[in-house]
Amino acid sequence: MQFLFVADPLSTFNTKKDSTFAMMREAQKRGHVVFFCEPKGISWEVGGKVMAQVHQLRLTGELHNWYEEVVVEQQALASFDAVLMRKDPPFDSEFFYATHMLSQAEREGAKVYNKPAALRDHPEKMAVMEFPEVLGPTLITRNPQDIRDFHAQHQDIILKPLDGMGGMGIFRVGADGMNLGSIIETLNQQGATSVMVQKFLPAIAEGDKRILIIGGKPVPYCLARIPQGNEVRGNLAAGGKGVAQALSESDKAIAVKLGPVLLKRGLLLVGLDVIGDKVTEINVTSPTCFQEIQQQTGCDVPSLFVDALELAIQTSL
Repeated sequence: MQFLFVADPLSTFNTKKDSTFAMMREAQKRGHVVFFCEPKGISWEVGGKVMAQVHQLRLTGELHNWYEEVVVEQQALASFDAVLMRKDPPFDSEFFYATHMLSQAEREGAKVYNKPAALRDHPEKMAVMEFPEVLGPTLITRNPQDIRDFHAQHQDIILKPLDGMGGMGIFRVGADGMNLGSIIETLNQQGATSVMVQKFLPAIAEGDKRILIIGGKPVPYCLARIPQGNEVRGNLAAGGKGVAQALSESDKAIAVKLGPVLLKRGLLLVGLDVIGDKVTEINVTSPTCFQEIQQQTGCDVPSLFVDALELAIQTSL
């Protein structure tokens, strides 16, 4: 089969850690043909099909020169057996427009994972709000006074932008309210920008767990991203230490509850962020941690994913 990966530039890939690379490697190992394009390479002319400037790749197995381009050509997205949307956040206007072109490609017969409509319907910070039973105290608002009231109620809080990734723009404000006004001004921009505010969860000391759900079922291991030093963020991009561990009973219960619901909506791959027994985010754009989990536990996450992808293609999920 032919798989098209829509992702960030190949030059940005860290092949020691990148989950999209791990998917590509497993696909090629099984005899599938790997293609790549950036979102900016997708186009749609009236009366025609959604096209892309695609690069057929051969993975070399080398560390640095890790791929060779076999063919570069214009090709309809509907001509591929699967299109995998793996563009990293932020979910900005260009990402939004790309999902609409991918939706058109679906109407032309393309099979896109995760489904473009599901990507639009599940912004990563906000999607969790639908599941209050697994969520700690959380507020999304543009009103600075709402934030101050939330702080007065919960004392120790986390503030974050809705379009951040990798721990970018996350602040903690304790009971003394130190710098709360300045942080609100920075994130809220005088009411112009929505902010997510959550009660601080002390269980972050044990790690911000990334639980992967593939084909509606949880991978049996998660990656606990543990903050280092005085840092409040566990994100690997913010210096957190990634420790793979077996899912707890609480982790399993959360995954079993949310997994089938999200799969039914067209989300083949989901990454839940869990602190203690509370979900803080539902990641759907380009969930990662495949290689870290595999390297530490031997659990072949890329294989689990390609198994689910092949089944989805065969069953027209």
